[in-house]
Amino acid sequence: MSKAMKTSLITFCTTIVFMACSAIAEEKWQVPKTDFGDPDLQGLWTNATITALERPKQFDALVLSDTQAKEWETSTGEFFASIDEVPEDGLESGGDVGGYNSFWMDPGTRALRVNGEIRSSILTSPENGKLPFRLGARMKLGQFFLRVQGAFDGPEQRPLGERCIVGFGSTGGPPMLPVLYNNHYQIAQSPGHVLIHVEMNHDARIIRLDTEHLPDDVRPWLGDSIGHWEGDTLVVETTNFHPGQSFRAAIKHQFYLTKDAIVTERFQRISMNEINYSFQVEDPGAYTSTWVGELTMRKTKGPLYEYACHEANYAMRGILAGARMEN
Repeated sequence: MSKAMKTSLITFCTTIVFMACSAIAEEKWQVPKTDFGDPDLQGLWTNATITALERPKQFDALVLSDTQAKEWETSTGEFFASIDEVPEDGLESGGDVGGYNSFWMDPGTRALRVNGEIRSSILTSPENGKLPFRLGARMKLGQFFLRVQGAFDGPEQRPLGERCIVGFGSTGGPPMLPVLYNNHYQIAQSPGHVLIHVEMNHDARIIRLDTEHLPDDVRPWLGDSIGHWEGDTLVVETTNFHPGQSFRAAIKHQFYLTKDAIVTERFQRISMNEINYSFQVEDPGAYTSTWVGELTMRKTKGPLYEYACHEANYAMRGILAGARMEN
């Protein structure tokens, strides 16, 4: 047998062995089940990523190359490192000392990976990676920011996150989106119910299975979520949004939902360590089309510590007093 034939035979055998091992591995793993027979989504998960809801200007496609991702991850890491840089001669007395240093931030270090693809945005539709705002909705969002910038007469005027009612930027959702820190979720299941405990502001969303929505005049924080199983996928529909939660604002994204929005989420366990989380938002009163997104939730170690928002919100007094003194 010639050397070329031996090489070809070795390559062929190696390929066959690799394919056989892959097939065995795929066949071996199955979605785990709870004691009562439902697909098991339980555990502690994180969706932390440097990828935001909308696509940044430097990218023109949803899927990034390895090189693009590496450059983006490196520059993001350098940005967060620069936050901690203090001038050699110190900070100017009475000047702006800034907010958090990077010790308190945990936005993730990597671009989003979904099904082996590196993503430039959580949004998959529209294709341009931008929210399809109606003009009126964009104006309402702008008015909200203008209003809260000067609203310090009482705590009721401050955003919900500052008031420790719900998490910043739709962390509790739905849709559930990553922000600057506290991007953990603990999922627990019982017959007929799925509970998602959100780290940010310790929100707890209880999803009732195989039932009907609450009456239209009952509007809980985080909306009214009902779900059902389609095979191994948990499908959750949320309606009855609280009008006070219309504005979802964070550093990484800002959007507006009307009280009539419908959010449909899908949770699919794709491995022992990953859940594919996808969602679509239908809100004709605020957007010209339905928008769709996708994330990977990765298993992480616990325990999940309590997020004691502002240590019982003592900082609210400082926020209000400081603003009044400045004015």
